[in-house]
Amino acid sequence: MKISEIKDLLDAEVMCGEEALDHEVYSACCSDMMSDVLAFVKDQGVLLTGLVNSQVIRTANMMDMVCVVFVRNKVPTEDMIELARECGIVVMRSPHRAYDGCGILYSEGLGRGDMNV
Repeated sequence: MKISEIKDLLDAEVMCGEEALDHEVYSACCSDMMSDVLAFVKDQGVLLTGLVNSQVIRTANMMDMVCVVFVRNKVPTEDMIELARECGIVVMRSPHRAYDGCGILYSEGLGRGDMNV
C-alpha cells in the first residue's frame, strides 16, 4: 500500500515528507509505548501512535520505519517535524482513534508483518 493511500484512508494531514507519499509499505503497528516498539516490532513500515514526543521519531528511525501517523489529531512539535525530515520519515496526523485507524488499514489489506506480541 502506498503512503498516499494511508493518507486518504485515515483522512490524514501530511506534516512533512510529501515527497515520499508514493513509497510502498507492507505492514503497520500501533503503540504508545516505544519500548514495546523496540522490543517486539520487526519489518513495520508505519507506526500509529498517540504519543507525541521526539522519542517516537527516534524510535521510528531506529526501526527503519518510513511513516508515523499521530492519531486523535495530535500535533507534533516543530522540532519533531524537523527531526523526521532529517530522518526521511513521513509524518501525518489523523482524526481517527488508534483502534479505528488500525482497523481501517487492516481491512484495506495492510498487514501486521512479523510482529511477535
